[in-house]
Amino acid sequence: MGFFNFTWKEPSTKRVKPLSRVTSLASLIPPVRATPLKRFSQTLQRSISFRSDSRPDLFSPRPWSRNMPPASTKRRDSKLWSETFDVCVNHMLTSKEIKRQEAIFELSQGEEDLIEDLKLAKKAYHDPMLKLSIMTEQELNQIFGTLDSLIPLHEDLLRRLQEVRKSDGSTEHVGHILVGWLPCLNSYDSYCSNQVAAKALLDHKKQDHRVQDFLQRCLESPFSRKLDLWNFLDIPRSRLVKYPLLLREILRHTPNDHPDQQHLEEAINIIQGIVAEINIKTGESECQYYKERLIYLEEGQRDSLIDNSRVVCCHGELKNNRGVKLHVFLFQEVLVITRAITHNEQLCYQLYRQPIPVRDLVLEDLQDGEVRVGGSIRGAFSNNERIKNFFRVSFKSGSQSQSHSLQANDSFNKQQWLNCIRQAKEKVTCAGKTRVLNSEAHFLLSPNGSRVSQGETTLEQMDQSDSESDCSMDTSEVNLDCERMEQTNSCESEKQIETDV
Repeated sequence: MGFFNFTWKEPSTKRVKPLSRVTSLASLIPPVRATPLKRFSQTLQRSISFRSDSRPDLFSPRPWSRNMPPASTKRRDSKLWSETFDVCVNHMLTSKEIKRQEAIFELSQGEEDLIEDLKLAKKAYHDPMLKLSIMTEQELNQIFGTLDSLIPLHEDLLRRLQEVRKSDGSTEHVGHILVGWLPCLNSYDSYCSNQVAAKALLDHKKQDHRVQDFLQRCLESPFSRKLDLWNFLDIPRSRLVKYPLLLREILRHTPNDHPDQQHLEEAINIIQGIVAEINIKTGESECQYYKERLIYLEEGQRDSLIDNSRVVCCHGELKNNRGVKLHVFLFQEVLVITRAITHNEQLCYQLYRQPIPVRDLVLEDLQDGEVRVGGSIRGAFSNNERIKNFFRVSFKSGSQSQSHSLQANDSFNKQQWLNCIRQAKEKVTCAGKTRVLNSEAHFLLSPNGSRVSQGETTLEQMDQSDSESDCSMDTSEVNLDCERMEQTNSCESEKQIETDV
């Protein structure tokens, strides 16, 4: 019997580069560095790129959708600085300088990709839907927000970065450019604050036959790279929160004595402040959006804790022990249990019971299998799968009491709810203690032991300090005026006495 010698090899997916390019780049890396340049660059690309390798699931096929094979995914090629420009060996660039150039190039390339995507969103989605009357102009303005105004901002940064790039592709200074450009990102405030309402309207419009069909056709087209419309609309926000990471990566590979060092540190502080401020305003906008969509069955359900809330700590769908789907909102100081309903063609949330103040809320982490479901006990006395991922929130104040056993989708979701509620209770408790301390500090003991307010004590101290002041002034004119006032007062007193008599 003869034997055949087969050599099995896995198919290679690596890009093949010219041998001369590989050799020249390898010679630039000091022998002490074991990490190849390309491997580092790919790691950098994955770590700081604003694109995710994951792709959203396709919509389920619709009866009116075209029956055609899915379009091939068009992925952008990963562009690296060392592969885009010819690195001259005579430059004798250090490994750290090459990494710095890669990070700067990633910043520039990211701007170019962002501009392309924003223009695509307008050209392939906004304009056709407006022209075909698939959506009204008002609806499109709500969904796309101020997206148009963001394109010139990023075109400006890209132009500045390209202007300082040398003929060999290297860039010496970028810090001063970023310090001057980053403040314009404050205009992201209105775009990000609008995203909650934009997403809700887009999801609602997808129920329309024409809208869903148009979006499905776009999704199946190569230009979309299998990204739906919301992926494109969310790209600016994703890019915004990546800037601190991008700048820190450039700073990490910038020598301490480099002129860019100070400017980059300043730029990082600027962008962190902008992101933090926009994050706060976006949270407030989200909170206001949901507060406006709460429907109260009776006036007694209204609560000032809801009205005064500025942040939604978390919210989402949970089930009670009867299997009823509930939408639960955890505001700063109150837990609100609702049912999602459609009202005036809008998704709204009808209060299920009275709001529960967080300060009085009792939280219990329930063990799997110990929950009554539909009036029966399942778990230890049943062969069925144990009921999992339940927790209980309860409240009792005087004659009012509530108890809700709520089920999360999985253990991770349950743990997130438990953590959020515990953190909210801690904040409310700390805030309460602070208010008590402030109220007690408002009253201080006076020198004679009596209890006086802090304002009175401050005024008393001011009087004492004035009387004990070492400041000198000319009092001759004041004394003369006082003598004249005393004489005038005595004359008036004598006249008054005579009149009374």
